[in-house]
Amino acid sequence: MNVRGAVVDLDGTVLRGETLLPGAADAVTALRERLDRVLFLTNNPTVAPREYAARLRELGIDAAAEDVLTSTDATVAYLRENHAGEPAFPIAEASIVDQLRDAGVALTDDPETAEVVVAGYHREFHYRDLQAAIDALDDETAFVGTDRDATIPTEDGRSPGSGAIIRAVAGVTEREPDAVLGKPSATTARLAADRLGVPTDECVLVGDRLDTDVSMGERTGMTTVLVRTGVSTDADLADSDVEPDYVLDSLSDVPGLLAGE
Repeated sequence: MNVRGAVVDLDGTVLRGETLLPGAADAVTALRERLDRVLFLTNNPTVAPREYAARLRELGIDAAAEDVLTSTDATVAYLRENHAGEPAFPIAEASIVDQLRDAGVALTDDPETAEVVVAGYHREFHYRDLQAAIDALDDETAFVGTDRDATIPTEDGRSPGSGAIIRAVAGVTEREPDAVLGKPSATTARLAADRLGVPTDECVLVGDRLDTDVSMGERTGMTTVLVRTGVSTDADLADSDVEPDYVLDSLSDVPGLLAGE
């Protein structure tokens, strides 16, 4: 198998909540010894890359900010390319809002002056947020979501993700998003390929979700590996049109696959 780079999902593949999955650290080390580049790619918009890298280091995986690409990174890139300077009204957690502000996105706290609404993960989502969405979204206002994950894997099971918030906003406004970033969006795929510096047909993508991880890899010509440590199950595989190249129990099985073992 001619593989030079790896895109590795985090939540459900390397981590579950704040806990490192068994064998994940050794697997990342083995991948780095074999490949030119390993990139962590997550649809979690709440944690900035430098914070994710620090968390990984605390858990025993060497990582720098440039080794992590998040759905908020992709959202910022999309806004810069398509809505530069336009005031954005965020319906999202403070950590996402802070990242948007730090990246230079023009923000407004008045929904009626917004030219873009950005919706994402929000544990304090409230009725007033739905009202703000109604006030903000008209035919000329763009609607952007950070990522499509309806649920996320945690140590206590699955919890609502950004997709749940985006769908709530879409439902109350009767308006579908103009763009949803994160995996499997084209923007995220392009950013990942640029960061890796390796042709996509020489990359493997490892993740736990058919609809985001495997779908993005399939669209871009990467070898795809679904691991059973997160969201998608064997039953989901049977019902899905998305077909991974390989299905493995965990990330720890990937180095052996690449070595032909």
